[in-house]
Amino acid sequence: MGDASRLEGMARFGIRTDSAVGVTLTELRRLARGLRPDHELAAALWASGIHEARILASLVDEPARVSEAQMDAWVADLDSWDVCDAVCGNLFDRTTFALDKAVEWSTREPEFEKRAGFALMAWAAVHRKDLPDAAFASLLPLIREGSTDDRNYVKKAVSWALRQIGKRSAGLNTKAIRTAEQMGRLDARSSRWIARDALRELRSDAVQARLRSR
Repeated sequence: MGDASRLEGMARFGIRTDSAVGVTLTELRRLARGLRPDHELAAALWASGIHEARILASLVDEPARVSEAQMDAWVADLDSWDVCDAVCGNLFDRTTFALDKAVEWSTREPEFEKRAGFALMAWAAVHRKDLPDAAFASLLPLIREGSTDDRNYVKKAVSWALRQIGKRSAGLNTKAIRTAEQMGRLDARSSRWIARDALRELRSDAVQARLRSR
C-alpha cells in the first residue's frame, strides 16, 4: 500500500519519515474497518517500528486490554507528532488510565512524551462523555504549568488541551478562560502565545453560542 512519493509531503508537515512507507490515514482507517479488534495484532504492528503500522496499531487494539505498562512503553517510542496524536486519540483516551497517564506524562521532559500528556487531555475532553467536568477542571493547573515549555510540539498540545477542555461545558469554558488569562500574565513567551491562541477560540461567538445551546 505504500507510496514513497508521499513521503516528501509528509515531511513538509513535520512528520518523521525515517520508518514511513507512504500510506495515507484514510487508507489506514479503511483497512482498520475491515479488521477485528485484536490486541496481539496491535502489539505486532507496533513492534514492527513502521510509522503507519503504529498508527494502525492504535486503530485495532482493544482499550480494555491495554495496560499502563503498554502505554508507558509505547509513549517512550514516540518520535512523530502524528503517531503521538493517533495513539492518544484512537486508543489511550479510551482506557481507564487515561487521565492518570495524562497527568503523569505532562510533567515528563522528552518532547513527545510530554506532548502525549496534553494530547491525551485534549482527546479525553472530546471523547470521554462519561467523565465529570471536575476531572478536567483539575487538569487546568497542569496546563498552566506546562505552558512555559517553548518547544513547538509541546506548546501546541498545551493550547489544544486548554481549548478542548474549555469547549466541553459553560462552566469549564469560564475556568479555561480564567486559566488562559493567568497564562497571559506569565513571564514566558510560550505562555502568552498559548493564551492568545486559546482565548481567540474560547471567547469566539461560535463557541459561546454552542455552549448556550446545550
